[in-house]
Amino acid sequence: MKVPRRPIHAITLWVRRQPPKMKAFLGVLSTIISLVLLYVMVHDHNKLFVAAEAVHAIGIAVLIYKLMKERSCAGLSLKSQELTACFLAARLYCSFVIEYDVHTFLDLATLIATLWVIYMIRFKLKASYMGEKDNFKVLYLVVPCILLSIMIHPTPARVSFLQRIFWAFCVYLEAVSVLPQLRVMQNIKIVEPFTGNYVFALGVARFLSCAHWVLQMVATRGGLLVSLGTGFWPPMVLLAEIVQTFVLADFCYYYVKSVLGGQLVVRLPAGVV
Repeated sequence: MKVPRRPIHAITLWVRRQPPKMKAFLGVLSTIISLVLLYVMVHDHNKLFVAAEAVHAIGIAVLIYKLMKERSCAGLSLKSQELTACFLAARLYCSFVIEYDVHTFLDLATLIATLWVIYMIRFKLKASYMGEKDNFKVLYLVVPCILLSIMIHPTPARVSFLQRIFWAFCVYLEAVSVLPQLRVMQNIKIVEPFTGNYVFALGVARFLSCAHWVLQMVATRGGLLVSLGTGFWPPMVLLAEIVQTFVLADFCYYYVKSVLGGQLVVRLPAGVV
């Protein structure tokens, strides 16, 4: 007797058979539906930003568990962790100086955890670090972010010029900090569960952060753009949020596909990153 397929498997198979354009359309449609649901269900949209930081912290916790349990850092990008520490340090500095709140505590906890991960990869688990696979040129990310932050940054009068630069730098660097990790995963083609869970958590965090800005802009009828400042800074903030969300969109698709298919590892085809 033929075993009936579960609805979720039937939907997965149907999506898998669709041409690329239809898959792109379904992805955009899913994003719009998710934003509408969040807009209706979450009345205080600032909570989405807190949730994004909390999910990022959970992702780091998964990473720490991996390092402690497996005593291996294979598949992890040291460069991505160092870039993460850089933008968290810049954001933490701005948070201490400009507005001390719950975001400050979450960023501090995440920064401490990220520094611990860096220490473990560099010293304790160095033998398992795949340095030859972690070959993204970080200068191609850091230098443009520095130059862009000097040219385009927030304009509030109560904030010093240096603080504006740091503020812009952390926004730009956060948007691209995961690229070295994606390069590592593309080089090895197979992503083991803990690393996959960590990167997926980053994808969820970036989506929630992007949703926070988009829904705030809708709720204020564009007033958020005015409150962010003048010039090119407001649209650059939104662009950075959108970029960091779509940078991880491909991986999240293959992660969900693997989970629904009952696979423990994520297999990435050529050209995903």
